[in-house]
Amino acid sequence: MCISITSLSAQHLDDVALLESLCFSTPWSRSALEEELTNPCSRFLVAVSGKNVVGYLGCHHIAGEGYITNIAVHPEHRRQGIACALISAAIQQGSALSRLTLEVRKSNAAAIALYESRGFVKDGVRPRFYTAPVEDACIYSYYYPETR
Repeated sequence: MCISITSLSAQHLDDVALLESLCFSTPWSRSALEEELTNPCSRFLVAVSGKNVVGYLGCHHIAGEGYITNIAVHPEHRRQGIACALISAAIQQGSALSRLTLEVRKSNAAAIALYESRGFVKDGVRPRFYTAPVEDACIYSYYYPETR
């Protein structure tokens, strides 16, 4: 599958909102996603195949650090390198930052393996961070080489 990574735009909102509802127990609303279009800290990326959004990554850049809010890939397009491409693009886009952080469910072994393969390291745990169902979150960070 040939994908391109581009910045989130208004034309992507319906597809990204659908991804949210397919992938998360507490999805962001379309209006919340739309607000990111005018948020100066927002760096949301979409993975597009043809005319279809097959994945997206949300990130905020604040005070020299990046925080990945969400990564979602359409269930029919998983295990095709889309999440890896999105993470690589986010790392490249944040090259002026000191680090990128994210939280991941403790039970999400596939995502943890992906993050670790891209150079993220575990920095801690947030007890009972997730709801529906309640679960701890592992905190992972990617440290840019010049900051370590």
